[in-house]
Amino acid sequence: MSPFYNIAVPFALGLTFFLLGMYAMRIGFQNLAGDRMKALMMRFTRTPVHSFFSGLISTFVLQSSGAVTVLTIGLTQAGIIRFAQTIGIILGANIGSTITTQLIALRLEKLAVPMLLIGVIFWLQSRKLYRCIGLIIAGFGLIFLGIDTMQVMARPLEESQTFRGLFLESSHSIWIGLITGTLFSGLIQSGSATIAITMNLLAHGVMNMDTALAVVLGANVGTCFTALIASIGTNRASQQVAWFHTLFNLAGAISFIPLLGSLASITATLTDDPSQQIAHAQSIFNVACSVIALPFVSILAKWMDWIIPNGKEPNKVM
Repeated sequence: MSPFYNIAVPFALGLTFFLLGMYAMRIGFQNLAGDRMKALMMRFTRTPVHSFFSGLISTFVLQSSGAVTVLTIGLTQAGIIRFAQTIGIILGANIGSTITTQLIALRLEKLAVPMLLIGVIFWLQSRKLYRCIGLIIAGFGLIFLGIDTMQVMARPLEESQTFRGLFLESSHSIWIGLITGTLFSGLIQSGSATIAITMNLLAHGVMNMDTALAVVLGANVGTCFTALIASIGTNRASQQVAWFHTLFNLAGAISFIPLLGSLASITATLTDDPSQQIAHAQSIFNVACSVIALPFVSILAKWMDWIIPNGKEPNKVM
C-alpha cells in the first residue's frame, strides 16, 4: 500500500469516529439539559461573573464553544440579551472548551469498545434518561476510538520525508503552526479534534512542543469560524458577539506566541506525558486570557462598539 493510503485512511476514519462521538455526546447532553442551557443563559447574565459561569457550564454541556457562541448569537439576534452581557459567556466558553481536551489527554483508548457497548445497552432502554446517558457514554467511546484509529497514521507520518520536511520548516516558524491550527480547526469545525491529532503527532516525534503549542493556539482561533458564518445577515449585536470571539482568541494567540517556550517549561514541570502537557497548556492559555479580560468587560464592550458602530454591518466573513 502507498504511504498516502496508510496516512489518509486512518486519518479519515479516525476523524469520522471522533466527530461522530462529539456529535453523539452533544445530542445526549442537549436532550438532558439543552433547554435548561438557554434558560440558564437568559437568566444568569446579569453580571459579567454570572455570564462567565453560564458560558463555562453551557460549553461543558454542549461540548462545543462554537455551539455556545452560535446560541449566544441567536439570543442577541432575538433581542433577549445585549452584547455587553455576552462577553462573560464567551470568556467562560473558552475555559469550558478545555474540559474535553483534558479528558482526551487521559489516553483512555482501551476503554473505547467497553464504553461503546455500555452506551448501546443504555440506548436500548425505554427511558429517555437512560437513552441520553447511553449517547454520552457511546460518544466518549467513539472519541477514544477515533484517537486510537488516528494513531495508526503516526508511524507513516514519522517515516515520511515530506512531512518531516514540512514540520522541520514549522519548527523554524511557529507562525506556520498557528496558521495550520487555525485553518484545519476551521475546516473540520472542531478544535478538540485538531488538538487530539496534534497530541498524536507530538507523541510520535513528528513535531516538536513549540510547534504543537502553536497549532493549539491556532485551533482556538479556528473554532471561531462557525460563529462568523452564523453571524452573516444578523443584527449588529450578534455580529459583535462573533467578531469579539474571533478577535479575542486571535489577540490571545498572538500574545502567547512569544511565551511558548515558557508555557512548554511550565507544563513540563506538571507532567512528563506530552498529551497532558498539551492539555495543560491549552487550559493555562484559556484560563489566563479569560481571567485577565473578565474585569475589563465594560471596556471591551465599548471597544467593540467602536469597531462595529451603528450602521456598520460586516455581513461578509471575508
